[in-house]
Amino acid sequence: MRQKELKLVITFHTTADAMEMERICKKHGAPGRMIPVPRVISAGCGLAWSADPSDREQIVLVMQEAGIREEAMHEVMV
Repeated sequence: MRQKELKLVITFHTTADAMEMERICKKHGAPGRMIPVPRVISAGCGLAWSADPSDREQIVLVMQEAGIREEAMHEVMV
């Protein structure tokens, strides 16, 4: 079993928003990956972007430039 670690988890209102996040992050080389929304979080769609909390600033800049709006940002053990 994988050991849990603190992650920045970004949730989205729609699956389309989540998929756009993945596309933009891959295009710009932003860190992280798409994951199912952890059970401890309630979200509008079932997908979330997960990254190291130290990468928050870089990810927020990429999202702002692309016009992507998150539902919420959480720091949780996943």
